[in-house]
Amino acid sequence: MRILLWYWGRRGGGAQFTLGLAQALAARPGVQLSLSVSAQGELLDRFRVLSVPIHIVDTYRDLTGFATGLLRLPALTQQLASVARQADVVVSGMTHTWTPLVAPSLARSGAAFVPVVHDATPHPGDFAWGWNWRLGRELRAARAAVALSDQVAAALAARAPALPLIRMRLPALLGAAPAGPAPAGRKGELRLLFFGRLRTYKGLDLLRDAFRLLHQAHPGASLRVVGEGDAEACAPGLAALPGVRLERRWVAEDEIPTLLAAADAVVLPYREASQSGVVPQALAMGVPVVATPVGGLAEQVRPGAGGVLAEAVSAPALAEALAGLMDPLRLASLRLEAMRAGAAESDWDEAATALLAGLARLPR
Repeated sequence: MRILLWYWGRRGGGAQFTLGLAQALAARPGVQLSLSVSAQGELLDRFRVLSVPIHIVDTYRDLTGFATGLLRLPALTQQLASVARQADVVVSGMTHTWTPLVAPSLARSGAAFVPVVHDATPHPGDFAWGWNWRLGRELRAARAAVALSDQVAAALAARAPALPLIRMRLPALLGAAPAGPAPAGRKGELRLLFFGRLRTYKGLDLLRDAFRLLHQAHPGASLRVVGEGDAEACAPGLAALPGVRLERRWVAEDEIPTLLAAADAVVLPYREASQSGVVPQALAMGVPVVATPVGGLAEQVRPGAGGVLAEAVSAPALAEALAGLMDPLRLASLRLEAMRAGAAESDWDEAATALLAGLARLPR
């Protein structure tokens, strides 16, 4: 099977996902892989070492580059369509700003376009009209779509009932840790980490209220919040709480393993979720995950595999789930579970097998 894997984003989870999938597909017998990636991509050198045909596109780094890039987009679309004629299927690793503008042209050229849909509905706070317009154009151009959670698959089935769906699990984007997590802190301490873009739907206000309750009962608990965004808009007063350390910044890929391994547990207090790339990565590092029981998180965070789900989406329920980790024996048990689950969370070969099986079922 000839697969063109396409992603024109520069950095973040989309680039990491596309690289992981490219590495797995490049190693599969019977797969002829080619790539279309951004010249500005931070992982470009790692795509190059795969020794597969690569179409490198000059995209943009900033708003000015985006505006001038639109003038080049018709020519870039023609180039991609020409490259796509050498493939049986074009798989989009993740949507990009230009994807809805290019995908219809791929379909008109006869290419079998298959997007990996990370989110099937807009998150609370997203610009819903623009979001729905973008997804609608991609799905109308698609021959099939890939879902990374049952929650996303159900939403796609409701939106596009006739569109074939391929169910694929989201593995750890950076692979497994070679040596497991850092040693636990001193007795009575608990080092919690929230990591990712700071967005309203991620429940930072819920985390603020839950951590306040936790810290009142357990002063040795600490919370580190790391990511880009306006924390004060999401959760006023969070940074002022005792035990909270807020770091508003982008985290480079090579820092993520160290960041995760320094925590006793990762907490995801989301109010809504499709799935999270943080969950498999934390488990692959041997770090337990505590989350609210919403969307795809309820599928990823599993009891017996290093996961703890709060009983409800509320501050008291989340505080109670976190308080259980103050027991050193309980925390040690969860860390062992996470380390045992880590190998499966890093299995990109299994993910590639699921994708290839779904693509093989598509009519040519």
